[in-house]
Amino acid sequence: MNILFEAGTGILINFAYQDEATGFFFQGKSGDLLADETHNTIQIGLGKKADLDTNTFQKALYQAGKSLKSKEVPKVIMPANPTAFSDEEYVCLAIEALYLSQYSFTYYQKTAKAGIETLYFSEAYARYAESVQEWLTLLESQAISRDLVNLRSNTLTPAHLAERVSEIFQDTDVSVSIDGPDAIRAKGLTAFLEVARGSEEEPRFILMEYKGGSEDEQPTVLVGKGITYDTGGYSLKPSASMSTMHSDMGGAGTVIGAMRAIAFNGLKQNVIGIVAATENAVSGKAYKPGEVITARNGMTIEVDNTDAEGRLTLADAVHYGADVYQPKLLIDLATLTGAALVALGETYTALVTNNEEALASLQAAAKHANEKVWELPNDDVYRESFKSDIADLKNTGGRLAGTITAGQFIEPFVEETPWVHMDIAGTAYLSKPQGLYEKGATGVHVKTLYHLIKGM
Repeated sequence: MNILFEAGTGILINFAYQDEATGFFFQGKSGDLLADETHNTIQIGLGKKADLDTNTFQKALYQAGKSLKSKEVPKVIMPANPTAFSDEEYVCLAIEALYLSQYSFTYYQKTAKAGIETLYFSEAYARYAESVQEWLTLLESQAISRDLVNLRSNTLTPAHLAERVSEIFQDTDVSVSIDGPDAIRAKGLTAFLEVARGSEEEPRFILMEYKGGSEDEQPTVLVGKGITYDTGGYSLKPSASMSTMHSDMGGAGTVIGAMRAIAFNGLKQNVIGIVAATENAVSGKAYKPGEVITARNGMTIEVDNTDAEGRLTLADAVHYGADVYQPKLLIDLATLTGAALVALGETYTALVTNNEEALASLQAAAKHANEKVWELPNDDVYRESFKSDIADLKNTGGRLAGTITAGQFIEPFVEETPWVHMDIAGTAYLSKPQGLYEKGATGVHVKTLYHLIKGM
């Protein structure tokens, strides 16, 4: 989408408040739309003026954007700011709502509807061009994340994901390294390899290094779960639960999108992105319940359930990040537990942390990004549930408090590093439309991570 600060031709948007509308067919209620093809305009209702907030404004504009896309309208003209928001906020909110309204996943479609190509604002708003470009880059990065997570597993294998990362960061300030099985073993990522051994698709360990800060500055490490398809392994998932398991690399998608936004906008911080990409498959070579495996830090893990594979790959990935980079903060993001869906639905991301200061910074960034998060207790009482009789740990904690115990399982592998675990099982991939997002991948927390890094 091109943003121009000049007079243009196209469909003119007009906003109206319920308090001021006088028409019979259009009363200005929130979400009301009235197209006037004679005058090339569309009226958008904003509800009562005193009740207007950013969410109401964006939802109304989003709905209008969907309508415009259905008619393949290429050019749209925005009016002067009719709200109490600052002019800069008005411009950025409008761009976000319309940009998101145009998103659709079309990779597998022979034909697709064209969306808005050009959005015009008054020249008076040109002073916000720099903010607009930053915002567009962030939205584009989120869209890339969504596309990756929406791709099906026969397309997005671990190797293909690695290739896409190389393409995304080609000719940028992000250094990308990609390891296959031999190099992964040389790095000591043995728990990761145990999960990977059942698939015909070779695993990939993907590192993205961005050095925007000073040479001696500790980096922030972002780790994304990268299970490109999850059958559950020998602890096989029910058939109905498998159809969306291409999205089990939602954490990886978020980290890749966030790294792109951080690098393309030139943030002055050092940031490392890590993805351990593999399938969790069933075969004669696959790891099995009852086995004991060893992680990179030397801890032994009893495999109680092969469908609790994500925490095993994360254990090695976060330990590598903490050990090699000695970061000031480590954040992992993972579509980790169905229990997160039971507890918080598809609206809130569950958090577990060992550092309240880091948590507060992340919560502030999430609020700025308008992405909802909720802290769960990191209480020692829950750790009893994943003790093993024969190993240091077992990889499940039983039926109760599953989101908490899954997060706590990861904690020993970050050692003393300040750490926040984000379980995005509910928020990374929607079963039905919600807010400004359609069914499917959301690119959740690309914006949160960006604002967190920017604010450091």
